[in-house]
Amino acid sequence: MTTTSAPPTILNVDDTEVARYTKNRTLTHAGFKVVDAVSGGQGLEMVESLRPDLVLLDVRLPDINGIEVCRIIKARWPSTVVLQTSATFTSASDRARGLEGGADAYLIQPIDPEELVASVKALLRLRAAEESMRQLNATLEQRIDERTRDLHEANQRLREQIEQRERAEAALVQAQKMEAVGQLASTMAHDFNNILASLVGYLYIIRRQSPEPRLHDLVDKAVRAADRGKRLTARVLTFSRQGQGDVTALDVGATLAGMQEWLAQTVGPSTQLVILPEAAEQHAAMVDLSQFELALLNLVINARDAMPRGGRIEIGMRHACVAQADDELPPGDYVVVSVKDSGTGMPPEVVERAFDPFFTTKPAGRGTGLGLAQVINFARQSQGAARIDSTPGQGTCVSLWLTAAPEDASLHGPNALHSPLMLPAAHDLPGAGERILLVDDDEDVRSTVCQMLSDAAYQVTSAASGMEALDLIRQDVPDVLVLDIAMPGISGLTVAQDARQATPGLPIVFISGHAHREAIDAAHLSDAQLLRKPFLSHELNAAIRRCLDGRSAAH
Repeated sequence: MTTTSAPPTILNVDDTEVARYTKNRTLTHAGFKVVDAVSGGQGLEMVESLRPDLVLLDVRLPDINGIEVCRIIKARWPSTVVLQTSATFTSASDRARGLEGGADAYLIQPIDPEELVASVKALLRLRAAEESMRQLNATLEQRIDERTRDLHEANQRLREQIEQRERAEAALVQAQKMEAVGQLASTMAHDFNNILASLVGYLYIIRRQSPEPRLHDLVDKAVRAADRGKRLTARVLTFSRQGQGDVTALDVGATLAGMQEWLAQTVGPSTQLVILPEAAEQHAAMVDLSQFELALLNLVINARDAMPRGGRIEIGMRHACVAQADDELPPGDYVVVSVKDSGTGMPPEVVERAFDPFFTTKPAGRGTGLGLAQVINFARQSQGAARIDSTPGQGTCVSLWLTAAPEDASLHGPNALHSPLMLPAAHDLPGAGERILLVDDDEDVRSTVCQMLSDAAYQVTSAASGMEALDLIRQDVPDVLVLDIAMPGISGLTVAQDARQATPGLPIVFISGHAHREAIDAAHLSDAQLLRKPFLSHELNAAIRRCLDGRSAAH
C-alpha cells in the first residue's frame, strides 16, 4: 500500500465572484486544494487558521488593500508565498509597488489558466527549495556540531593514547634503568659484602687476641658500623628490585628508632620530624625489613615534598583490631604506622589515584609516580593495606596497616650484628674436630673465616675456586661444606650439587652477600643453610651446628 502526500493548499482571496470562481476552478483541476476568501480581513483569518502554502491575493479588496494584506502576511508568516493579482493596477509602477509590499510574484488579470497554474507551481517549487535549503542549513549546523564533537573526542582519545605511550616509554626507560641499577647493585653487594666480611673477620681476630677491654669496645663499634654497611647494601638491592623479600616478625618500633637520624637528614632542616611517643613502644609486624624501610622512606619523602616551605611530619604507631572483613583487610590484629604532614593536602580525585603507578602531581623531573605504588604493593604483600586521609589545605596522613606478629614469635630488630658482638651466645657451640671445607674466591674472607673455624675447634681446609673444591672433595669428603655462591668459573651451587651427588646428605652452609633463597631451593638444596655476609663467628658456628644436628637426626 502506497501513500500520497496531501495536495498544496491555496487561499484564493478575491471579492469578484467570477474572477474568484475562475481561478478556483483552474487550480482545482490542476490538483490543488483551493479555499476562497472574499475580503482582506477574512483572508488574514484564514491564513492564520489554515496556514496555506500559497495565497492568491487580489490587490483591490473591499476592506483592506491587497498590498497591505500582503505586508501583514509577510510580517506574521514570512514563509507563506503570495501571488498578487490585479485587473486595474496594471502599470509597471503598480507591479513594482506590489512586489515591494512583499509579494513573491505579480500577475495581470485576466490570467491565462496555463500561466496561472505554471506560476503557482513555480512559486511552490521555489518555496520547497527554500524550505529544503533551510532544513539543510539547520541539519548542516547540527552535523557540523556533531562532527566537531567527534573530532574533539577523537583528539582527546589521541591525546590519551599519546600520554599512555609516553607513560609506557617512560616505564620502559625506568625498567631499563632499574635493570642496569640492579645489575650494578648486585655486583656491588657481592664485592662490598665480601669487604665487610673480611673487615668483620679481622675485627674478630683482633678481639680474640687482645685482652684490652677498651679495644673490645672499639671493635664492637666498628662491627656495628659494618652492620650499617650491610643494611645499606640491602636497601640498594631492595630499591633496585633485586632484593629478596624476607618476611619475619619485625619490631617495627625499634626499626623506626634506628631510622630516625637517617629520615631527619632526608627531610632537611626546614622540616620538623617528630616520632610520637607510642611509636617508641614495641610493635611487632610480619614484614620484610628492607621493604618496610623503603616504604617508610617513600612516605616521608612524599610528606616533605608536600611542604615546599617546610612544616611538620609526625610518625605514629598503634595497634588495631579488625573485627569484620572489609574490602582490603581480613579480620585480625594489625600494627598501623602513620605518616602525617602539615602540607597542602589532596582533593578527592587525586586521593583516588594516588596509589596508581606513574601518577604524580609533582613537576616534570621531580617524581616518577612509583613511590606510593611501592608503598601499596609492600602493604599488600604484607597481607595488609595502605590508606590515605587528606583534605586540601589541611595536610595528608598515610597509614600502613601491617599484619601483627603472633605473640610467641621470635622478634627481629634492624641490627643483624648485635652488641656485644664477639661474645659467645648460647647456641655458639664449638666443634669437636669436624672436618670443614671452606670455598671462597676472596682471599681475605677465606683467611678470616678459616681463623673463626679453627678457633671453634674445627679442622679447616680451604679452596679458592669451585674446580679446586671438587678436586678436594673427590680426595676426601668433608663433614661440612661451607662455600660462597657467586664465584668465577664453577659457581657454589654447581659445586654443592656435584658434591651431593657423590655424597647425599652432605651438610652444606652457603655464605653470600646477595644470593636469594629461591636460587638455593631451585637447585634442590633446600636443606642447606644460608648465611649472609658479613656474619659473626657464633652465627657461623650456629649454622654449622644446625647442619650437623640435622644430619644426626636424619640418621
